Amino acid sequence: MDIRIDDNSGFCFGVVRAISEAEQALRGCGEVYSLGDIVHNRVEVQRLEMLGLHTVTHADMATLGGRTLLVRAHGEPPATYRRAAELGISIVDATCPVVARLQRRVREAYRRMQSLGGSVVLLGKRGHAEVIGLTGQVDDDVIVVEGVDDLEGVDFSRPIYFLSQTTQSIELFNHLATEIRRRVAEGVAVTIDDTICRRVAGREALLAEFSSSVNVVLFVAGRKSSNGRVLCDVCRRANGRTYHIEEASEIDPAWLVGAESVGICGATSTPRWLMEEVAKALKAMSNE
Repeated sequence: MDIRIDDNSGFCFGVVRAISEAEQALRGCGEVYSLGDIVHNRVEVQRLEMLGLHTVTHADMATLGGRTLLVRAHGEPPATYRRAAELGISIVDATCPVVARLQRRVREAYRRMQSLGGSVVLLGKRGHAEVIGLTGQVDDDVIVVEGVDDLEGVDFSRPIYFLSQTTQSIELFNHLATEIRRRVAEGVAVTIDDTICRRVAGREALLAEFSSSVNVVLFVAGRKSSNGRVLCDVCRRANGRTYHIEEASEIDPAWLVGAESVGICGATSTPRWLMEEVAKALKAMSNE
């Protein structure tokens, strides 16, 4: 069996940076507390937990005075930093630079819309950590949309500034942008600001090409990963024999029947070593 690992898959720059920051802090402190999963990959989180990284929630912050708290790549709203300062918590800020730049854009868009009586509309997944951090930049005065149906909550008689969570689909963003332009009242200003991370979005075409080049695709990603769901769907559209797994133990030999080639790929939250473990498991199955 021909087993291939997609060279374009795996950790994005922001996740690599966050894990590096965590490992460096762990070497210095011994224990570090991550505000939420540092990455939406259960297996990688478990590896870091063995090094002393503890995952906590906002509710736990009251007990962390004098400790070190990691802000993950998704970023946080200003209120989190104020709360940490009040509690005497040291912050290791691993916010992805792309996300930090988008946070500034949200603030700028909000100021602009305030002066024009308009609204900021954000394509994003409600409740996602990045989206919470983005809307929190302006006290949640942002309209979050996940699809066309959510546009019913937008006032098209006033100016609109439309942007996106960094890991959303370009296709969906462009579709909603077209719909917003179609619905807006004549003469009303609309700003379309494509803030999708190209280091992530650029993978869609490459993943589709990779998926169509093999008989079976094993997409390795945490099931909590929003980016993972988007990219797995890209693979599935290109190859109907695409299977989403978190680790090698989930491989079903029945998926491989009649397959001469298997491709292994993953999300921006998938470590390379985990894809290599899946490849090893496949090789063992092939030999058997």
